[in-house]
Amino acid sequence: MPGLFIKRHALSVSEHVDISVIYVHADDHLDNDYETVQDLEEGLITIRVYFKKAKGIFGPIRNGFRYLKAQSKAFKLLLERSSMPDLIHVHVLTRNALYAYWHLIKNKIPYVITEHWTRYLPENNGFKGSFRKLITKEIVKKSSAVLPVTYNLANAMQNHSLKNDNYKIIPNVVDTERFISAIGKKENKKKRIIHISCFTDQQKNISGILHTLHDLSKNRTDFKMIFIGEGEDLEHMKELCSALQLDHIVEFKGLLEDDYLVQEVQKADLQVLFSNYENLPVVILEGFACGVPIISTDTGGIKEHIYDFNGSLVSIADSNAFKSKIEEFLDGRHTYNPDMIRVYAVKKFSNSAIGKALYEIYLKDIEE
Repeated sequence: MPGLFIKRHALSVSEHVDISVIYVHADDHLDNDYETVQDLEEGLITIRVYFKKAKGIFGPIRNGFRYLKAQSKAFKLLLERSSMPDLIHVHVLTRNALYAYWHLIKNKIPYVITEHWTRYLPENNGFKGSFRKLITKEIVKKSSAVLPVTYNLANAMQNHSLKNDNYKIIPNVVDTERFISAIGKKENKKKRIIHISCFTDQQKNISGILHTLHDLSKNRTDFKMIFIGEGEDLEHMKELCSALQLDHIVEFKGLLEDDYLVQEVQKADLQVLFSNYENLPVVILEGFACGVPIISTDTGGIKEHIYDFNGSLVSIADSNAFKSKIEEFLDGRHTYNPDMIRVYAVKKFSNSAIGKALYEIYLKDIEE
């Protein structure tokens, strides 16, 4: 769900400060050049401005100007409902930060940056373009703080010469009051394994999971595999599942949200990821909040939160090691501690923990 991570950050710190949210996005289907939507969502003033996406050879240039104009419209609407902000919190570079940079120059309003994007990682190599890099370096340099979700991402950004003296790690937020451990003992006759993703096989390597399941199924069927999510490769993965004759042990649930997602995570005995590159997927953290361990590839910042009590790591694309770790779990040779997993999630990723960390950063940057 676009913007969900940002909303969770905003809600976590809203206990300490007044937060308003501006969201700007292109829309191919608008009748007018701009449309605005204003709401009060869970106590947050939320202003969305959509602009009509231009096409043709000059489309990218026109869309750039429309984006900035949409941000200006949103800010003016915000000032009609609230006062001038003391600080601007930007999520995801680069163009999202242009208006914040302008306000720093014009109005001396400081800004901080949270980054989630994998484009800086060498496995992705998506941070390209001389002009983009030049602008991004300047924006990062003038930021009061840069807040990647993992140390791994922070290092990757700095390897691209995105320098700032105030890098701090602030992970994504989990609603630990909604994602809670299942009540009572799980009664699964077969071990229930889940995978949750956006079904982009290039990144998530879902085909690798299916081939591993195929190898496992040659000798055992004491597990049930549940895939949750939707995306560009979902239908192809369903076809591959059938071709590998896995329909008897695999189920595709599609996109699940809210309590439907929580219930599936609570029922799981194990979560698996076999990604080629990641930062720190929030689905891992949501699983932790429900006491569910993870077996994952060692990519991005995942290893920063994996210990013997909550998960296991294998090398990228190492299907033999991946299979072996799943077998160890199914055989009971490697057990995890659901209570410790849950405690760790609340301590590290809850609204309370992240909200307090953000508030302390806000205070310091505003005072300076």
